[in-house]
Amino acid sequence: MHSPPTLVLDLDGTLVDSAADLVATLNLILAGEGVAPLPYGEAVKKIGNGAKAMIAAGLGARGVSVEAPRLDVLYAAFIEHYAAHMADQTRPYSGAVEALQQFADAGWRLAICTNKLEGLSRKLLSQLGLADRFAAIAGQDTYGVRKPDPRHLTETIRAAGGLPERSVMVGDTSIDIDAARAGGVRSVAVSFGYSPVPVTSLGADHVIDHFDQLFVTVGSL
Repeated sequence: MHSPPTLVLDLDGTLVDSAADLVATLNLILAGEGVAPLPYGEAVKKIGNGAKAMIAAGLGARGVSVEAPRLDVLYAAFIEHYAAHMADQTRPYSGAVEALQQFADAGWRLAICTNKLEGLSRKLLSQLGLADRFAAIAGQDTYGVRKPDPRHLTETIRAAGGLPERSVMVGDTSIDIDAARAGGVRSVAVSFGYSPVPVTSLGADHVIDHFDQLFVTVGSL
């Protein structure tokens, strides 16, 4: 008997538009260091590889570097503030919830594979009323590896009860698409996320512009 197909989604910039809350937190941290805030459009391009990398990139954009111990302090401050404000403005993308229901109704397992911390991911999804929809929710700290390492994705699929060859990864950046390719998983890139380069250049199997295109694109797997 075949394992049910599995739909795996990235979180920030894919399932949810979380940039406003992430950028607000980043600029708060930069201000505390006496660093000028980043414009929204520039800061959004720093999202994707976790908060610590976002802070380092934000500082770097202003020509500032900090040693690892200071970065750890800034990271802790970021997490503390963000955890209290992560759902201030963050919402699922248009059509996302309806698409999840389409796949669930068709017998698919649903999972999240994100470079956000697992605890923050679960908290955000719970606040948005979405956590119970997913058979697995894996963050950067769940398996000791993070995307684009394919093990992050393949272990998430395993935890959801699926198989890589019967799964689809949906994401918005090269981090997601590269993990899928290396893990032998079909991929869909969304054009409305936070990729710093055109998503058509990522090499995904499919590109969609709205969630209402997702099921008709890969739902017959």
